[in-house]
Amino acid sequence: MDQTTRRREFNGSPEVLYLAFELGRKEWNLAFTVGRGEKPRLRKVAAGDQRGLEREIEQARQRWGLAEGTRVVSCYEAGRDGFWLHRYLLSRGVSNVVVDSSSIEVNRRSRRAKTDRLDAENLLKQLVRHDVGEEGRVWSVVRVPSVEQEADRQLHRDWEELKQERTLHRNRIQSLLACQGVTLKLGADFGERLASLVLWDGSALPVPLQERLKREWERLQLVEEQIRELKRQRQEAVTAAASDKSLQQIQQLVRLKGIGLTSAWLFVREFFGWRQFRNRREVAALAGLVPMPFQSGSSDRQQGISKAGNVRLRTMAIEIAWSWLRYQPTSQLSLWFRERYGPGSRRSRRVGIVAVARKLLVALWRFLETGVIPEGASLKTA
Repeated sequence: MDQTTRRREFNGSPEVLYLAFELGRKEWNLAFTVGRGEKPRLRKVAAGDQRGLEREIEQARQRWGLAEGTRVVSCYEAGRDGFWLHRYLLSRGVSNVVVDSSSIEVNRRSRRAKTDRLDAENLLKQLVRHDVGEEGRVWSVVRVPSVEQEADRQLHRDWEELKQERTLHRNRIQSLLACQGVTLKLGADFGERLASLVLWDGSALPVPLQERLKREWERLQLVEEQIRELKRQRQEAVTAAASDKSLQQIQQLVRLKGIGLTSAWLFVREFFGWRQFRNRREVAALAGLVPMPFQSGSSDRQQGISKAGNVRLRTMAIEIAWSWLRYQPTSQLSLWFRERYGPGSRRSRRVGIVAVARKLLVALWRFLETGVIPEGASLKTA
């Protein structure tokens, strides 16, 4: 039979059009196929070009002779573009999944070919495997929050950025003064005292330096004002919580000794408020607090925790674990830590506090789901 008239054999489902995105800042690489064994159709569109994307999908349908209502399945890696593309694709009837980049299989050779085209083709192959229900985990799919749930995470994230910026401005002012041999505690009257500062020999600070310090102080004051405004907004939201479930969960967590409004807000907005957990293993895994063993032949060692998932949550959980030991000394979790890690070295206690953070997150999850207070824990007085 002539090559041009040979009938193609589809190993997948010809009723499905598969599309994989390799997203770039300036352009998107698109890879289409209808199943295994079929050479992918590779195209490029400008980044964010929605009409161009719809045009390419329609041309791919015509290329394989698919009907108008043919199911389209797509995927792309979670990254800079966030989730707007996912929501757009769903609104166009496309079944899309957002993939965790770290879970994608890659060649382990030290020198391997890597281009956007090859990445799109590899992603396309795994998309087909995922859609046909291949046994075993092909990759990890990201849980996409709603627009409201994503917006709820902005306040505390902005709070964190502002606190880091505040530290930056304070350190810069102190460094500029230290370079001139001046030691001064930053207080509310720093702007007024700036003109009276003198160098080691009694001479006044140079005018350019005074002007720079004044600008830094003004930036610091602006950051401080924005922090106070966010704090006020957060307090008003929690106080006026009525039918908002997540705000009610924040109020519930704050009742426990050792947990304040800042940590409760982050726990709920980043973790408990919009995710559904089936068991304690999912809670620990999503926080990146599960052990990662390495066992091969005679080698058997622990590599530490996975550190996957939400880094903000994991950092706060470990910080609150220390606070829990201080403010909940009679709780079962605190007693367990002192019995197992108390007599040990400082390093063993740092290892043990990670275990406390993992157990504490599970206990807080159960507290929010069932209302059962962690064993031995006490509530704050009214």
